[in-house]
Amino acid sequence: MPLEDEFCDILTKAMRGTGASAAALARATGLQASEIDAWRRGRAMPADEQARALAAPLKLDPGKLADAAAGRWHPDPIALPDVRHHPQHPHPSNGYVFFLDGGKRAALVDPAGVPGNLLRILRDGAYHLEYIFVTHKHADHCDATADVAASFPKAKIVMHRADVHAIGSLAGSALLVKDGEELPFGDVRIRLLHTPGHTDGSSSYLFKSTLFTGDTLFAGSVGGAYGEATTYADILNSVRSKIFTLPDDTVIMPGHGPPSKVAWEKSHNPFF
Repeated sequence: MPLEDEFCDILTKAMRGTGASAAALARATGLQASEIDAWRRGRAMPADEQARALAAPLKLDPGKLADAAAGRWHPDPIALPDVRHHPQHPHPSNGYVFFLDGGKRAALVDPAGVPGNLLRILRDGAYHLEYIFVTHKHADHCDATADVAASFPKAKIVMHRADVHAIGSLAGSALLVKDGEELPFGDVRIRLLHTPGHTDGSSSYLFKSTLFTGDTLFAGSVGGAYGEATTYADILNSVRSKIFTLPDDTVIMPGHGPPSKVAWEKSHNPFF
């Protein structure tokens, strides 16, 4: 699976987040504004030293940014015995089922896309669904919530108060995320983390040593900052204070792109 963000995406997010224009970056670095604009649009790629020069005014890591421009890093494949990934057609997003006891206890992360596809996955796996976790309010992560909930009425929907309006009338019965709270799940507990910045209610869910991050953290990048009350600084703080404080071997299952690990993101993500 390719990385969610190419160099142009990283550059665009950092420019938007810091408020830096191509002209301002040109003045700060001595590079040409036309070159910077071409890189931002994905029409060209900077050399190592050019990428490194961009890093300082954008508050990115120069070596990691140069590696991103050159495509020198991709996470190794990760397969877990108790997590099943599925693409959310027609959306370009990831959905997941995680489970215990061969599926006798199961949870769905981000119900989106064609409802029939999700229901077939749940039926084929003979999963007994206990929870429906929603990471944030965007349609490509929650637009099938009502259909799944109708087929699994005993499953508890979990979502943050700031985003829960996106699931309509189901909001009234949802369990609301409280940062650091844990929910019982068989003989383990699922930790709820409020990780705002992409949206005000963006949340991540920790199952054993696997963290479902939605669009807060991707392999080699972060989500765009689209919060109404939260900002680009908040998404970076969410990663630093909530995700990077987890053990290094914690597996990251993001809303887009391939899985990663906390240690790998510390070593390779140019935003940190």
